[in-house]
Amino acid sequence: MENVVLIIHLLLALALIGVVLLQRSDGGGLGAMGGGGGGAISTRSAATGLGKLTWILAIAFICTSLTLTVIAAQNASGTSIMDRLTTGGDAPADETGTDSLDTDGLLPPPSSVDPNAPLVPRAD
Repeated sequence: MENVVLIIHLLLALALIGVVLLQRSDGGGLGAMGGGGGGAISTRSAATGLGKLTWILAIAFICTSLTLTVIAAQNASGTSIMDRLTTGGDAPADETGTDSLDTDGLLPPPSSVDPNAPLVPRAD
């Protein structure tokens, strides 16, 4: 179900982009607010077919966005990422308790040096 809604959502996004790009530019935009463009802001242009289609596609896009959000919230099932991090993830532990890299011989053998000993010997 989520994949179907996601595909519809992506098709709506592409259609919305296409319809917006097909519309005629009035040439004003944000630049009309600068000097003396007050009349252009208050007048309302006639609703064209592309304008109505843009509204319909935008409303459908918002509906699919909300639907995807609800589906994702239901799939989360109350678990948090922090819960997964603190439990150590889903990786199963080895029977021997050692990492699989240890058995491959990629790590050096354990050292017999005291970890509390200073790194540089004292010159006494």
